[in-house]
Amino acid sequence: MDKGLGQRLFDFAVRIIKYSRKLPRGKEYDIIKNQLIKSSTSEDANYEEAQSSISKPDFFNKINITLKEIREANYWLRILMEITAIDNELKFLINESIELKNILGAINSKNKK
Repeated sequence: MDKGLGQRLFDFAVRIIKYSRKLPRGKEYDIIKNQLIKSSTSEDANYEEAQSSISKPDFFNKINITLKEIREANYWLRILMEITAIDNELKFLINESIELKNILGAINSKNKK
């Protein structure tokens, strides 16, 4: 079954939360976990808001915010890739963030045309 974008964003946020629970404790990891969870849940929330937008500009504004948040999540995942042992879940999350970023970027680029 092909998941819709909203479901993929939701699943991504949930997987980020679950993955963050497995990360080591420590000041730097706590900051990364906090930022990663905030950005991944915010992107999903903003996408949900876009679905009930009141105008096309409102819709594209929310999509743009969603794109910014997925880019931030991707950034924190790349940081983790550099400072932790890479496992299959981290690889999946990085790849998924890139795919989601590309999808949202394509949607956002339609606004500029």
